[in-house]
Amino acid sequence: MRCIVQRVQSANVKVDQKVIGKINRGYLIYIGIHVSDDENQVIKMAQKVHALRIFEDENDKMNLSLGQVYGEILAISQFTLYGDTKGNNRPSFIEAAKPEKAEALYQQFINELKKNHHVEQGVFGAHMEIMSINDGPINILIEI
Repeated sequence: MRCIVQRVQSANVKVDQKVIGKINRGYLIYIGIHVSDDENQVIKMAQKVHALRIFEDENDKMNLSLGQVYGEILAISQFTLYGDTKGNNRPSFIEAAKPEKAEALYQQFINELKKNHHVEQGVFGAHMEIMSINDGPINILIEI
């Protein structure tokens, strides 16, 4: 499982020109599910995201977690995180989980995150338009 966690001032996602998810300060997370992932990876990733400390404290050190700053999450499914371009210019996605498995694990991941945070989400498999104001910029790649 791979996630790109972006610290944002705000973010939203549109499907068919309609905003379906919107957050203020927090994380915009792009989520990729690998063919070998299971619920154990999902739980570990949710714990990692919850404990991640990338907000500044009073000494301008990245030392505060999302919960400590009352942040929100916008979660976006992103199978292209497993795009492999080794030897080709056109990516191969054979390492990405099939949609049925990926969607179930994506939803489980969101449910795990919702135990501790306000979570908005995109539509699995839909063409989405994501707008964000990256804060920092801070982009963290997490792989479990």
